[in-house]
Amino acid sequence: MARRTTRQVTVGTEKIGSDAPVLVQSMLSAPQGNVEENLIQARSLYSSGCKLIRLSVSHESDIEVIRHLVQEVPAAFVADIHQRADLVLPALKAGIHKIRVNPRYLGGEEKLLETGRYCKEYNVPIRIGVNSGSLEKDLLEEYGGPTAEALAESALRSAKLLDESGFSDIVISIKSADIRTMIEANRIVANRSDYPLHLGVTEAGTVHMGSIKSAIGIGSLLADGIGDTIRVSLTGDPTLEIPAANDILRALDLLPDTPQLISCPTCGRTGIDLIAIANEVEERLKSVHKPISVAVMGCPINGPGEAKNADLGIAGGDGVGLLFKKGEVLRKVPEDQLVDELFLEIERY
Repeated sequence: MARRTTRQVTVGTEKIGSDAPVLVQSMLSAPQGNVEENLIQARSLYSSGCKLIRLSVSHESDIEVIRHLVQEVPAAFVADIHQRADLVLPALKAGIHKIRVNPRYLGGEEKLLETGRYCKEYNVPIRIGVNSGSLEKDLLEEYGGPTAEALAESALRSAKLLDESGFSDIVISIKSADIRTMIEANRIVANRSDYPLHLGVTEAGTVHMGSIKSAIGIGSLLADGIGDTIRVSLTGDPTLEIPAANDILRALDLLPDTPQLISCPTCGRTGIDLIAIANEVEERLKSVHKPISVAVMGCPINGPGEAKNADLGIAGGDGVGLLFKKGEVLRKVPEDQLVDELFLEIERY
């Protein structure tokens, strides 16, 4: 998949933009100022595959949390600062890897430019975040509301201000609870600039519906090569956001060295417990780190043909199944040995 070409920024040890992997992000929800609880949650997020972790910074006590996080958890950390522009410099001194601001809530253009000067001194990028509830009055009047065009114009206006002041390590994030608005606004910015983009559907909802909305919004843009970091925002434990985000990336072959599972929906010809077998294969694939596609099909009649693009696969029969590679049958295998034989071939692949 061709990715959009952007400028590239460095966040801690991670790269954002162009050919760098799409990074998964989440946000701490542990009580602000509580060092131990934030460390526990950050470690859990990182071990789940979250490379960028954002935290709210609105009190002096949050600076101490930053110090511990950057020293004890090997993730990249982003300070989310609203209304307390005076905390930007302390956060940078504490070792934060990125600053996220909503320009309207920071205190005006001068505060944004001041943030740019500090971040340039510490070689730390800025993420400009814009959402439907934070648009400037003149843009609301010009566009008649928080339209995609208004959101894009707001973000680009602030980015241009920083760029013209000599600060260029900028990431843009435009979020909306309306999926279509979010998609359109990001496409406008992608067409008009080379800034890396962080994607997300804000206030997406609970784990089930929020995951679906995020898959539509984030996935639509990623499928077009747009997007450099993502967050699946869910009302729930933030660690649940990581597998949902990873699944979006996996479905688009954007998760490096990760297998893709193909499985049929079953029909009357299915003669094996395909659901149980597919679940077992999916679970065992979690420990496989190869960019291969694996098919689990219900019948030997057209299973190998329908999944001929899969690198490896199995198709069930009546007591005996088929093991195949790129649609070509390798051998017949007793049904109770199908999964084990499949993984032997995966090891050899």
